[in-house]
Amino acid sequence: MQEIKSSLYQLCLNFIEERIQTAETALKQAREASNDDTKSSAGDKYETSREMMQQDIDRNKRLLIDAEENQKVLTSIKDTPYSETARNGSLVYTDQGNFYLSISAGQLHLGNDVIFAISAVSPIGKLLLGKQKGNQFDFNGKKYQIKEVA
Repeated sequence: MQEIKSSLYQLCLNFIEERIQTAETALKQAREASNDDTKSSAGDKYETSREMMQQDIDRNKRLLIDAEENQKVLTSIKDTPYSETARNGSLVYTDQGNFYLSISAGQLHLGNDVIFAISAVSPIGKLLLGKQKGNQFDFNGKKYQIKEVA
């Protein structure tokens, strides 16, 4: 079971590292474009262009900060020991799907298994926290039965 969690952790880490790299590249390109932009005779057009570039820089900064925060969350759950109670770092098997409480990375494929990497602060993540094998909960009109917590 620990091997599965380690593999899921690595998939999430790869996901976040790729997001960080993408955000850093986009931020660098936006800054370069802003620095290369020279003022034209059409002042209003220039100001609008500069504002759009600044918005692009700000958006990429936020994406980078978000990805770095997710990376910190992952670091904090790297070697989460076994617990019968679902918590951050747990792998939860239900009759409606399998969930890795970590970061919001979406669907992960591990062999033939599909596991959803979800944040503990997501709506379903909040419902899973503190649950144990045999517990049930409702989410979006569906009943979920927890088969195992690892």
